[in-house]
Amino acid sequence: MSAASQLFTDTEKQELVKAIAAAELQTSGEIRLHIENKCKGGDAFKRGLKVFTQLNMHKTALRNGVLFYIAAADRKFSIIADEGINQTVPSGFWDQIKEEMQSKFIKGEFVLGLLIGIEQAGQQLEQHFPRAADDENELSNEISFGDEH
Repeated sequence: MSAASQLFTDTEKQELVKAIAAAELQTSGEIRLHIENKCKGGDAFKRGLKVFTQLNMHKTALRNGVLFYIAAADRKFSIIADEGINQTVPSGFWDQIKEEMQSKFIKGEFVLGLLIGIEQAGQQLEQHFPRAADDENELSNEISFGDEH
């Protein structure tokens, strides 16, 4: 078991997975959370892009996947959105969510920061990618960890 997978208790992990599922009930968008200890290469955005591809998040029908990438020991994170989202939303779309998450992380409130980010992502995605009646969950809601991908 990786150190990253031990960052949260089982109850906290379940709470985060439930938050992803609840957010996805509002939108056709797909949300994933990936946590690893160290940010390979040092740049959280570039590393997040690589993980995004490794998790096949670029293969959703509407190209509307969102990845919350966390490098816990390095205290880095990024939000990666697929091209379907980035072509639709205004510039700086994720900045407010990132800032609110970061304010919680600084206080050591990692679960709360992630829960807020996930909930807000679902609310924002709903405006641009509302859930269709025949929507299917294209990607796992489970948290992925650094040593697994």
